[in-house]
Amino acid sequence: MLRNLINLGFTQADAEVYVSLTEHGSQRAQEIATALKTYKRQVYRSLKNLQAKGIVNASTNRPAQFSAISFEKVLDILIKENVEEAKRVEKNKNELLTKWQTLIREKS
Repeated sequence: MLRNLINLGFTQADAEVYVSLTEHGSQRAQEIATALKTYKRQVYRSLKNLQAKGIVNASTNRPAQFSAISFEKVLDILIKENVEEAKRVEKNKNELLTKWQTLIREKS
């Protein structure tokens, strides 16, 4: 599963945190760090990344409890991100080609 998540663009640490949350349910950062035998700071960094993408949710109580969304929803988010990126590239295609051709001509 970790390899699949990494192939989908997750970092190793983010993938490990996501898998831990899906396997063990809602957890505090310290619990995740203990389970993964890593530093709490690294876990918080990954949780922040995953929250920014909408893949992990945090409770409002302190210390916060974190939970993962379903893998199906993760795939939907990643598909949407990739479609949006493809649209950005398509939109800028002519400008990028023009700049590329100018650069090539200057080097010749």
